[in-house]
Amino acid sequence: MDLKERARELYGLEAGPGSGLERVLRRCADAYRGAPDWVDREAGIGTVNYAKAVCSEAARLTTLAVRIGVSGGERARWLQEQIDGLYYQLRHWVELGCAWGTVIFKAREDGVDLVGPDRFLITAAEGGRATGAVFQDRAYDRERERYYTRLEYHRFLPDGQYAVSNRCTVGGSPYDRGREVAIEATPWVGLAEETRIQGLRRPLFGVFRTPEGNNVEPGSPLGLPLFAGAMGELRDLDAAYSRNAGEIYDSQRISLVDERLTEQTGAPLGRRREMKLPRFVRRVFGAGPEEYYREIDPALHTQERLAGINALLGQIGYKCGFSNGYFVFNERSGLVTATQVEADDRRTVQLVKDLRDKLEDALTGVIYALDAFAQAGHITPPGAYETVFDFGDVTYNREEDRARWYGYVADGRAPFWYYLTRFEGYSQQEAKALAGEGGEER
Repeated sequence: MDLKERARELYGLEAGPGSGLERVLRRCADAYRGAPDWVDREAGIGTVNYAKAVCSEAARLTTLAVRIGVSGGERARWLQEQIDGLYYQLRHWVELGCAWGTVIFKAREDGVDLVGPDRFLITAAEGGRATGAVFQDRAYDRERERYYTRLEYHRFLPDGQYAVSNRCTVGGSPYDRGREVAIEATPWVGLAEETRIQGLRRPLFGVFRTPEGNNVEPGSPLGLPLFAGAMGELRDLDAAYSRNAGEIYDSQRISLVDERLTEQTGAPLGRRREMKLPRFVRRVFGAGPEEYYREIDPALHTQERLAGINALLGQIGYKCGFSNGYFVFNERSGLVTATQVEADDRRTVQLVKDLRDKLEDALTGVIYALDAFAQAGHITPPGAYETVFDFGDVTYNREEDRARWYGYVADGRAPFWYYLTRFEGYSQQEAKALAGEGGEER
């Protein structure tokens, strides 16, 4: 039983992507995990899984040198601790967001969870921003061999309150309909069946989605995978690469020799496999042994094939939002002017900026939700906070940055302690003490 059916049964909701969008998302998910529908082993067509490479590179650039600072009082310090716990997995989460089109960062009282599209349904949206959702959680009781499913429904009520409801089912497998059961009889005992909160302006989650429009289901708040528009080219790339690899594999030099030239004292040397003859051998008969000798030295067309592969990579990169020539197997080919290079770079920079804007919005929503949890649970005293997002330059060069900031210090435009914290690894307290010992804290 899928999430859409459970939401319909437990909450009476008709939500989720249409069948057309579901097919596209499922097909793209298969391509990302390395099992696209065009793989044909009998025809020699494999996959280089370039869908993952595209998403991985986009995530790398998006999260490059990212820093999230939350300043203020005790509440801000607690929020900073929660966000600091995200750094080690943030790039992975962004990659999955690029691969799936949409992921949700769902706040809880002690951290943040990533929820993929197989575990959520967006039920309401305003101005393209999700304002309501159903989240699915599962648990398995090994001793009783029971599978539990919990659907957590978030939405704003007409009176402005924010409601969170929990409904649970239990069954003999994770796929059967099961039966509804009280939450006290599940692993989530202690959770309230419904909680209402006053005064929220945003939902208790943040949504990260790809920036391009959804042309499969334009009215949906869901994004499309970053490579959704390049599926045809990804298929052709796999075919071209497989043909090239197959040609190299079959490029063994072949010698064809008459059996009479390979006899010793009248006995054959052995069968084809025992003689380690190459594949695709054809028997050729000549008028005599002296005419029965052929050398076959296949010519490789690697350069021509690589040119075709790079042309496909260029199309894939462009359709995914990268600069022309960003993805190549060897190196950038052809002569371009400085203006063209700058324009191409700007295209990649714009893609990264758009992804960072989406990420910033999602994380802003998560921090807002964490603040609401801290307020409701009295985790810390209330207090205002300010969030600052700092992303590294896509074309960042640390040595150039170091020299520039040292120049700022020399000109008196930046304090020396800041230079020490940014480039020498000192804490702010250590750096200020060291700058003071040097006699000038500029």
